[in-house]
Amino acid sequence: MQFFKQLKIYIATLGILTFLFSTAFIPSVNAAEINSVRLSQIAEKTRIVFDVSGTIKYKVFQLDNPRRLVVDVANVPTRPSLSHLKLNNSPISKMRAAHRKGKDIRIVLDLKQAVSHKAFTLAANNQYGNRLVVDLRVKQQSKSSSVDEVVKQPDRKIVIAIDAGHGGVDPGALGPNRMREKIVVLQISKRLEKLFDKDPNYDGVLIRTGDYFLAHRKRTQIARENKADFFVSIHADAFTDPRANGASVYALSNRGASSEAARFLAKKQNNADLIGGSTALDLDDKDEMLAGVLLDLSMTATMNTSLEAGKRVLKQMGSVARLHKKKVEQAAFLVLKSPDIPSLLIETGFISNPKEARKLASADYQQRMAKAIFNGLDQYYSEHPPEGTILARVMSEKPLRYIVARGDTLSEISAQYKISMSKIMRYNNMSSSVIRVGQEIAIPGR
Repeated sequence: MQFFKQLKIYIATLGILTFLFSTAFIPSVNAAEINSVRLSQIAEKTRIVFDVSGTIKYKVFQLDNPRRLVVDVANVPTRPSLSHLKLNNSPISKMRAAHRKGKDIRIVLDLKQAVSHKAFTLAANNQYGNRLVVDLRVKQQSKSSSVDEVVKQPDRKIVIAIDAGHGGVDPGALGPNRMREKIVVLQISKRLEKLFDKDPNYDGVLIRTGDYFLAHRKRTQIARENKADFFVSIHADAFTDPRANGASVYALSNRGASSEAARFLAKKQNNADLIGGSTALDLDDKDEMLAGVLLDLSMTATMNTSLEAGKRVLKQMGSVARLHKKKVEQAAFLVLKSPDIPSLLIETGFISNPKEARKLASADYQQRMAKAIFNGLDQYYSEHPPEGTILARVMSEKPLRYIVARGDTLSEISAQYKISMSKIMRYNNMSSSVIRVGQEIAIPGR
């Protein structure tokens, strides 16, 4: 009997000790940090991304009178910075953050319009850490809304992202006299950006503005953040045989597209940031089958656009340099693997060929090569202007009619109307710049 009493005491004591031991080693819930806040807008969606450390407990809800959206996040000691966010053309008039109940943070979005919202978290991937994502969509106005209440969106420019290959610790190919690819392609890229910026229909965006290294996916990420319609990566080729020569244009291969589609579908839950670019591809709330169909359609359209634009760029480059191949080639270059942004990789010549290396180092050749690339992309977009762009409106306007008089030249007419000769020639299907007295020339809208 005494034995059983001692056994009960022993078991009870063991239970208490086990409890104390186990609870002593239960890890405490660490405080989270909101490391940064990002905001992007695509079509009718506004997305706010909170980059957070670790896992978080959150709550998102709306309040009326006045209209607000509230984001509560538990145990965040440091208040996040919000002053850098650009709220123009968004349904948000102001954002502010303050602590409540100790270390809990409350972020309040003052709203200009009625919105619906969706909030979810994303696990870390190869580009980002853990994230809290809040999507806002403006609710459609009723048919009774007056014309004055409808905000008219202005025409936008076509955004061309220009990527100078390599950079920083990655010099790329080396030519004679320690000539480095990373320097030459940056010079060409800057010239190309100026050409696009000079044209009122375009906005050129340099992916790399100096001599530093960027990972391939970071380059496409920057293009997406700038809502690029097209991505062009500038390179200079090299080969062991110094006689190899010629310029080339590459688009993504079918094999490369298939492998990238598989990667995105396998990590769909980590790719909710894929909402930029010209197609605004968004897979985060789609089931696997629908996501696969949408991704396949997007990549097919993107590749077709790339190939069609590439044909025109290659033709223009042929007037400046000898071509290595007479058609647009296709390869699985990582920098081309953006499902939502048409892309080309351009080899401007062989830096390993002494003769072409001298050309690549020449300011005149760099400018002519940049102009050829510009003309090719401009030709494509003049034929296929994206809806809602300045160029689409311009191309839809009724052209002016000019009757050639004695002494006129096409270059003078071009200067008079501030329209490039190449645009006038394309618009009128002219194979030569030679004009004759009495000839009628259509001047496209500006």
